Amino acid sequence: MMEYFWYIIAAAGAGIGTGLAGLSAATVMVPVLIVLCPSFFGETGAYQATAIALASDILGSAVTAYTYWKHQNIDLKRGWIMFVCIICMCTAGSYAAFLAGNVVLGGFTLFLTFCIGIRFLIRPDTSRKETVSKGQKLDLKGILISLFFGLTIGFGTGFVGTGGGMMMLVVFTAFLGMDLKSAVGTSTFIMTFTALIASVSHILIHPAIIMEKWHVMLICITVATFASLSSARFANRVSSRTVGLVTGAVLTVLGAVMIFLNYNEFIMNLPYVKDTFVTFGRYLVYILCFALFLIVTQGILRLPKSIFRKLLHVAAFTSGIFVVLYGENWQSAAASLLIFAAIVWPVLKFAERWPAFGKLLAEKKPGEIANSLLLLFVSQAILVILACGLLKKPYIHIAATAAWGLGDIAAAWVGIPFGRHKISLPFADHHKSWEGSIAMAIVAFVSCLLVLLWKSGLPPIICVVFSLITGIVSSLTEMASKDGNDTVTVPFANLAVLGILTMFI
Repeated sequence: MMEYFWYIIAAAGAGIGTGLAGLSAATVMVPVLIVLCPSFFGETGAYQATAIALASDILGSAVTAYTYWKHQNIDLKRGWIMFVCIICMCTAGSYAAFLAGNVVLGGFTLFLTFCIGIRFLIRPDTSRKETVSKGQKLDLKGILISLFFGLTIGFGTGFVGTGGGMMMLVVFTAFLGMDLKSAVGTSTFIMTFTALIASVSHILIHPAIIMEKWHVMLICITVATFASLSSARFANRVSSRTVGLVTGAVLTVLGAVMIFLNYNEFIMNLPYVKDTFVTFGRYLVYILCFALFLIVTQGILRLPKSIFRKLLHVAAFTSGIFVVLYGENWQSAAASLLIFAAIVWPVLKFAERWPAFGKLLAEKKPGEIANSLLLLFVSQAILVILACGLLKKPYIHIAATAAWGLGDIAAAWVGIPFGRHKISLPFADHHKSWEGSIAMAIVAFVSCLLVLLWKSGLPPIICVVFSLITGIVSSLTEMASKDGNDTVTVPFANLAVLGILTMFI
């Protein structure tokens, strides 16, 4: 019974991908079927899953193409050569797929799904800055491009049943100058015929597909068709960027999950993987609790933007300290920081399109929060590697990060309301004040001292001297840092100072 649930999920996801971005149904359907459905685990499971996905593509692509045609978003004058070439090569690809076997075909499909998702997140809109007019004829260069890619895409569509829609999308937009919606409409029109030819070829080569899996095919065709129609209507009403980001997020998560499920034994036996899962799980609990606290606090107290921003700053800079203190080892700590950044950065980039997001997080300029978070977590991961892995002194990372994080908060909370004396030194940011810089030096000194007394095992007088030097370096480095670069410059400067000082102890 559970398999039927996955059939519906696979078909719905496939239909959404087709309607949104002209993706082949197999991009979503095949990974789900071969990983989560036991009846597709056999020697020809991936081949059968591909055939079912191709059959689902026929009606799904047809209703999608019809929707785009109604909105005048199909351009066959620039796509007819691709159309002919792809149709001619589908059968050859289908036969090659049958010879390739389940392992090659299934593994290729899983990784292709993940890579397509990443590509959409990086560039959600594949269109060139200047697009050609609809119906404009191909020049010689366009004809050669269409011939080359048409033949290769046609073989690939027959071979794996996936990637054809994505590749057509790239060729139509990046090489032939179509706008994104015309490219999607044209590619889904072509996919209607290629899916028909490829699915028939698969079934003729391996007739057991119909005899053994007819009920699966019926469910998938029905669900995928309705999902394609709904998502195509949505795609024609929103911006191309929104379509690309939604598609990228879904495919990236799907691909990553399917790869893990399919290769979980191999992955879990790799060095430090289990430790990373444990560390990352603990960190997620910590950061979610912190986020809940911030939301409740802001909802009750309505804190000023300057204070709320620094509370966000606390959540960010303490992340590195938490994974060092409670991680299984330094490798898992660094990996957890990078994984969190990789997950959250695209989510924040997507959320930036809503004005309420910038107001909620008190952004100074568009993209500030997402880019600052990425920079901070990557730099923190590098600090963990240097302090814990190279120097074998985790307390240096904690002290350097605490001195910067708490010192920066003190600089803002003192400098902004009370900073009357601006710094005029040649190397300094002239917007900063002596009051804020002195506050940072004092708080950085105290923070570093407490960490060294707690974790280093050094004599108290040595801790005081090292902390005093670190506090001064923190303040001077922050004083010279512009455009928010203190996120990187101050903790690295602190790490360098503490690393050099402790070498002589």
